[in-house]
Amino acid sequence: MLGENLRRLSQSRGSISQLSRELGINRTQFNRYLSGESFPRPDVLQRICNFFEVDARIILEPVESVATRDDLLGSAFLGGYVGAGVADIPESLFPSGFYRFSRRSFANQSQFLVGLLFVMRKGPYTLLRGYESKAVLRQQDLPLDPQTREYRGYASRHEDGLVLIASRKNAMTSSINYLARTASFNNNFWVGYTTRTVPETANAPRATRLVYEYLDKGWPQVMAAGRQMGFVSEEHLADAMPLHRRHLQPNTPFS
Repeated sequence: MLGENLRRLSQSRGSISQLSRELGINRTQFNRYLSGESFPRPDVLQRICNFFEVDARIILEPVESVATRDDLLGSAFLGGYVGAGVADIPESLFPSGFYRFSRRSFANQSQFLVGLLFVMRKGPYTLLRGYESKAVLRQQDLPLDPQTREYRGYASRHEDGLVLIASRKNAMTSSINYLARTASFNNNFWVGYTTRTVPETANAPRATRLVYEYLDKGWPQVMAAGRQMGFVSEEHLADAMPLHRRHLQPNTPFS
């Protein structure tokens, strides 16, 4: 069981050589742990548990049923339900890296919001991190410092797609996002919708279409996307990001 769990935990950590160096364990010895030919000393096991943020039950139970420290989603009560979707999302389904996203503005229906975020793996979980555009916070009369702009969240796998839940610090605001992969030349687009957790008002929508684009062309592409963050017109979207505009269907009401 330990060898199987270590193989699963190691999948999102790069090469075994790099992982062995980070753990301070001889590569040959670590491969023996992976194959089940050897078992680590208690102090080495503790080091492994600390690194992957799991407890020593990984020697007895499948990793998806082992809660990380103070881990609600991996608990006995939720682990087989909510927790079953958050553990071990394959890279082939939702790769780690930078994503550009777009949606219609909630505050101004004539504009569209373009943003950038980073998806990463930590242990069995898929996490995301990004920063709100300064233009968005100015509309809400909020501070523009990095701490106020930052949001974090996690991804959960479902039968036909992904759900991303993200919040700003202290859960000041949250969003719930649904995405499903859609056909594209590079297979790098996800389409769905986003909802914001605010009370109902007469003129402000709480859900709109959402597009994610995986930026797989390297750092220059990421930097270019970062410069596009903020509010844009439909015309700009059509010129600079035509696939985003097509999937957002600006002239079709969202339902």
